[in-house]
Amino acid sequence: MLLLLAAGVCFAFYIGTGQARYRTWGIVILKWTVIAALGFFGVLALERLL
Repeated sequence: MLLLLAAGVCFAFYIGTGQARYRTWGIVILKWTVIAALGFFGVLALERLL
């Protein structure tokens, strides 16, 4: 949840300032959050199957 909040703050800074580095950071944080969530739920699903 904190990573989603951090990505949201980065996107808000991008909207407020117009600097592309905040958008880039927001996308990177969001990408790794999704990867971590998929890994977490993948482990849960695999545990459920075994």
